[in-house]
Amino acid sequence: MADPALREAAVRRLLGLRAAGELTTEHVRLAARSLDAGERTVWRWVDLAASGQLSTRQRQPMVVLDGVLRRRLAFYRGNVAAVHRELVDAAAAGGPAAPSLAALHRAVARALSPGDRAGLRKGEGARREFDVFLQRPATHRNAVWEGDHVEVPVEVDVAGRLVKPWVTWFIDVATNVIAGVAVTAGPASRESILATLRVAITLDAPYGPPGGLPERVRVDRGKDFLSATVTAATGVFAVRVEDLPGYTPHLKGTVEGLNAAAEKMFFPQLPRYTHAPTLANRRPADVDAPALRYEAFVTELLSWVGWWNTEHTMPVLEGRTPLQAWLDDPTPLTTVPAVDLRLFTLEDDGKPRKITTKGVSWRHRWYVGAWMTGQVGRSVRLRYMPHHEHDVEVFDAGTGAHLGPAVLSDQADPELIAAVRRTRRAKAGRLAADLRAVERTRRERYAASTAPEPARPLRTLTRAEAEGELADGTDEDLARLARPRLLLPGPPAPGWVLPRTDSAAAAAPAPGETGQQDDGSGTGEASAHSDMAEGDR
Repeated sequence: MADPALREAAVRRLLGLRAAGELTTEHVRLAARSLDAGERTVWRWVDLAASGQLSTRQRQPMVVLDGVLRRRLAFYRGNVAAVHRELVDAAAAGGPAAPSLAALHRAVARALSPGDRAGLRKGEGARREFDVFLQRPATHRNAVWEGDHVEVPVEVDVAGRLVKPWVTWFIDVATNVIAGVAVTAGPASRESILATLRVAITLDAPYGPPGGLPERVRVDRGKDFLSATVTAATGVFAVRVEDLPGYTPHLKGTVEGLNAAAEKMFFPQLPRYTHAPTLANRRPADVDAPALRYEAFVTELLSWVGWWNTEHTMPVLEGRTPLQAWLDDPTPLTTVPAVDLRLFTLEDDGKPRKITTKGVSWRHRWYVGAWMTGQVGRSVRLRYMPHHEHDVEVFDAGTGAHLGPAVLSDQADPELIAAVRRTRRAKAGRLAADLRAVERTRRERYAASTAPEPARPLRTLTRAEAEGELADGTDEDLARLARPRLLLPGPPAPGWVLPRTDSAAAAAPAPGETGQQDDGSGTGEASAHSDMAEGDR
């Protein structure tokens, strides 16, 4: 169907030709072909326009999506029909006439792009799916690396527990080669980044090629990537860390593409894949599937990384593998000596220490090394891998020369460490059970309502149950807050002998005067007992 605006323009031109006496069948045929209509239809349009009938139909005013309609559309999460119902109700209440639903849909389509409409329905993430992103110009190898952490959606067996490991990797933007990768059984940290960078920079087997120092490294504001440890380590070799704005994965699309490729090509092949299709009850098809041991998972991941670099051909690389593209690049490499690279992953303790007969003290622990014999009294400094407290590297405090490694002098054996961890998990489990039990007592359940009414609790307490629970809580609170020294003493029991007060002492006879009459009442004996009691006190 031809656009009405184009049809009117064509008919006006044909009418002008008719009025000038120059209209021919060839003119009508050309207009019909352009308007995708038949020749007879075009002749009928010309006749109707000449009689004034084609232009008698009045057009409905176009609906404009103004600011008010935009806000109502956002209120209803992009639901045009809901906005139309509100306009109809407002018109019935005496407001302006409501447009038709079709007209409102056309107004929304004219004013909002598909991305805007998706954003109103599902948010910014959905809107970005309709955006167009620019591509950076091609560069050479090691010009830019991109790094990221990714939690693997696969449960693996770590010492009898199921955990989801984390992978840290760096990829070369120019060649798509994975320069370095490291796996941690728990959440990744700055140690994972430093270990991955050391592997990525190393050119020797089994890690290289690829390798060498990059010029820049792109990250997305991750606190581990921007930590002082990583910044200082990369700054030593003049490698600039480019901090990208948060929530902008398109700015490091190469590593995000690697994450997506692993999610599609590698992770689904492993057992206990957590994103696998589920049954109707949302449970996995095989809940008892055996998990890979951590060592086996690392082996599988490194094998897949090797396949990606050496066998996986890519159209963007003109049918070459990433490693082939990296080797074909003639850009010179910047290498790092092995000794300097070893220090690359170590943090500086920053404090001078003395070697004693027990070794070197650090964090209330003693570290010793065979080379320390005869070095007692020497001033040294320590460097260490983050989270690796079982060994450190020792350097001379004055010259900075590397002296040698040192290990914990009283490190516990693996059996004892495992027992401590079991005890910690048991305590944590008991605490969690206690907290869950307490929270269940707080939980209120309410009856379902079919009409507007106050919420009605399902469980009711008897008066005796309520008083008993309050009494228990009050006793516990008083027992926890009681301080015996702050409570006033009660009256003495009958028959207790009390010390004399000041008034009684003033009324007593002077020394040497008996002043007592033996009337058999035992008062003198009581006074003697009082004196003894006063002396004892």
